[in-house]
Amino acid sequence: MTDVGRATESMALASLLARIANGEREAFTDFYERTSSRVYGMVVRVLRDPGYSEETTQEVYLQVWKSAAKFDPALGSPLSWLITMAHRRAVDRVRSEQSGSAREAAYSTSNWYGSFDAVSEEVVRREDNSGVVDCLETLTEVQHRAVVLAYYGGLTYREVSEQLSVGLATVKSRIRDGLIRLQQCLGVRFDG
Repeated sequence: MTDVGRATESMALASLLARIANGEREAFTDFYERTSSRVYGMVVRVLRDPGYSEETTQEVYLQVWKSAAKFDPALGSPLSWLITMAHRRAVDRVRSEQSGSAREAAYSTSNWYGSFDAVSEEVVRREDNSGVVDCLETLTEVQHRAVVLAYYGGLTYREVSEQLSVGLATVKSRIRDGLIRLQQCLGVRFDG
């Protein structure tokens, strides 16, 4: 693209942002169509996951809709503003996922106990399993399905989310609430 073409595109995008700031949906649609492939391409290079990239790109455009009035052409081009916003959002997503993985790994590591006596361990395991099975029956149907898929099926939160066709946050809430109810039923306290 020539310098004149870039300048023309930049002016057009700045004009669209001004119209978006006034709540014009058509301007938002035009802005999205002109920029979304570049935003998605940059986000997918950072995240390397199409699903996360789609979610993050959607979040970026939601932020554009809400903060278009904050764009200042004196500070840079509309495309630079948009790509910077998208890059920050993608990096935040990476950090969030890494933090979550680190928390799960730390929890797993801190709650692992080496084996001591195989026979005693098997007796305790069978008693625990019997109690857990009884307590699983006290869960709601949605909690039961989520907990069983995660802990007996070995699925990750994301896989449970896909299996049940519900959002990731919903799955995490169902599992957390189910584990709290199991904890109460079993009369034990888990730290973490």
